[in-house]
Amino acid sequence: MQPVVCIGETMAVLSPPGNVPLSEAADLLYGVGGAESNVAMGLAAMGVDAHWVGRVGRDGFGTRILDELRAHHVGVSGVEVDAGRPTGLYVKVPAEGSVLYYRRGSAASAMGPGLLAGPVVAQLLEQAGLIHLSGITAALSPECRGLLEAVLSSPRNGRRISFDVNWRESLWAGQDKTVLAHLANLADVVLVGADEALVALGTNDEGALRALLPAPEAIVVKNADISAIALLRDGSRIEVPALRVDVVEPVGAGDAFAAGYLSGLLAGLDERSSLRRGHLAAACTLTVPGDRGPLPAAGMLAAMLGCTDADWAATRVSPGRLESPALAGGAGVTADGTLP
Repeated sequence: MQPVVCIGETMAVLSPPGNVPLSEAADLLYGVGGAESNVAMGLAAMGVDAHWVGRVGRDGFGTRILDELRAHHVGVSGVEVDAGRPTGLYVKVPAEGSVLYYRRGSAASAMGPGLLAGPVVAQLLEQAGLIHLSGITAALSPECRGLLEAVLSSPRNGRRISFDVNWRESLWAGQDKTVLAHLANLADVVLVGADEALVALGTNDEGALRALLPAPEAIVVKNADISAIALLRDGSRIEVPALRVDVVEPVGAGDAFAAGYLSGLLAGLDERSSLRRGHLAAACTLTVPGDRGPLPAAGMLAAMLGCTDADWAATRVSPGRLESPALAGGAGVTADGTLP
């Protein structure tokens, strides 16, 4: 597969453990998070040559982000380190169901078209088979919107550009969200949740979405735990039901789906198989307490991609296990459905 370049902001993440309110927390868990880098890590875990391009501050948070991505085999040679602006930060408070962003004036908010001119980034983009972007970046600053516009308007030269709408309501307060439809229509592949499409794009009706976004090859609409639907430019519609999952934590499932689906496109799979890869990646992430869960081993994955609709519908994913009639006696398939 050709390399993939994911462009966007990655931040330090702080969170009180357990069900503790932020005001009462004596300790904070510390990690990193960002939609585009999550996709890059998911792709790298699937054997794709994945790179993340963005900007971080010259601070401990920025160093932690780069170390984390390298540890997950994601290339960071195209990352700029800003000596004057800080790395973005967000705080997740599960007890309050809230997320607090501290990203105004961050190093990433200064990303602009000039980022693309650096020799390392220019070479990465030239060699890429896919460039992945997110609507989150468009909300960070006018410079960031200019960056997305520049990437999406550039000659394709055989590569694709994917755009995940990734609606974040708090980031768009007081801003013109219609830019999201404009940017999405410049992409080759658009990913959007049915719920966020209604808010971000004004509709989640399939016909209206296709009329609003006539240019992309595919619009993938994710209906949470129901199904994912690919609306193709030729008018065809492909729907794959979601798997039954014993959910541990919902964080990261959307990015995992994107990584699974896009890896399928990169491997030359058809839409149905790519959607199934997306569902499997999302399901495995839903069963772990973190942003990324391991895909099934190669034999199990092949069996699931090629199984009948009835066997797919009978499949269940739980922590550490994938149970399906499709796995019975298959080559390279563990007898008990144990996940890596």
